[in-house]
Amino acid sequence: MRRAILLYNPVAGRFPVKPFLRSVTKTLADSGWTTEIIATKNGAHATESAKQAALENYDAVFASGGDGTIGQAAAGLVGTETALGILPSGTANVLALELGLPVFFWTRWWALKQNARTLADAPIRAVDVGICNGQPFLLWAGMGLDAMTIHALEPRIRVEKFFAFPEYFVTTVRNATVWSGVNLRLWADNHEVEGHFMVAVANNIRRYMGGHAVLSPDAHMDDGEFDLWLLSGNSLADALMRAYELWRGHHLSSEHARRIPFRTLRVTAESPFLVQTDGEPRPETRDALITIQPRALRLLVPPNALHLLSKI
Repeated sequence: MRRAILLYNPVAGRFPVKPFLRSVTKTLADSGWTTEIIATKNGAHATESAKQAALENYDAVFASGGDGTIGQAAAGLVGTETALGILPSGTANVLALELGLPVFFWTRWWALKQNARTLADAPIRAVDVGICNGQPFLLWAGMGLDAMTIHALEPRIRVEKFFAFPEYFVTTVRNATVWSGVNLRLWADNHEVEGHFMVAVANNIRRYMGGHAVLSPDAHMDDGEFDLWLLSGNSLADALMRAYELWRGHHLSSEHARRIPFRTLRVTAESPFLVQTDGEPRPETRDALITIQPRALRLLVPPNALHLLSKI
């Protein structure tokens, strides 16, 4: 029998997931898994629980929650032989959308069980992990307007999550009316850039903006390389235009958006700027260092998502 821990965030998403977890463990048991359920108390507890599971040689940790919960579990598994399985039950779950896993919702009450069935015998592939000022991340590290919005919104109470996208949009607009960007100096490998930007985001996946935009259509999660996107502007009108360009995919040819692939990135500014990783607020800083640990996390990948990898 294969052994797993099922970590779930009891406050994630719009509806409590706990009543549906027994169907998950039963589905996994039908495929030869024994599973222990643990409710996370906070992000640090999720990371420590995952780390302890790896120390005890569990085969997998299944994480049920949003992108933040999944990232916190992943942080405890980096560099270990224990695989991460994603059972999305949060508000956005962009990584789940990327992998083609349906997100648990009251109209998709069956999603957790279906995802457990998909992942029970899914192939395990090694994917890259980013490290931003010591914090592991799987999806993005953002600086600028998106980080300001995350800092303003998180943490949210459950009722607010029913209005997640409108609230995100309104908060971003409100921030953009009083903030005109930041002067940054960046070193992406041997490439130096200096300029005024509304957003600087390093990404390891294709989707962005709550999954509503495809930022890097050719990104692979295991190629040892991330993309840095720099979005220019200094006004609310510029912010709205950049959002529209992202939504429509026009940023790929826009003179106001620039993509720089990198393996090591350093970002500095004269004044402090906010940072977010995987949709979670991180401490304000004047200096951000982002490095990549190639193929450092073992991930249960649905068979229909293997095209997201360069090494199949």
